Amino acid sequence: MSNSTLKIIGPPKLTRYEKSRIIGARALQIALGAPVLIEIPKGLTDPIEIAKLELKAKVLPIIIRRRLPNGKYQDIPLQALEVD
Repeated sequence: MSNSTLKIIGPPKLTRYEKSRIIGARALQIALGAPVLIEIPKGLTDPIEIAKLELKAKVLPIIIRRRLPNGKYQDIPLQALEVD
């Protein structure tokens, strides 16, 4: 399915919980030495701020799994969602 025909479960943008989870997990990866996927601005060393910039640029290869109460779920690529 292409992103244009994908019917998304839930809101068309990241929820604050999804955003927090992604930033926290990515900041941990960066702090443990994972390569950064964007050009880091000079003087920026905080892993959380770097993770926020990566999320805003939508360069993270992450898929969000949204579940319904009946047990069904949908995997949504980060690029298909709006990021505030």
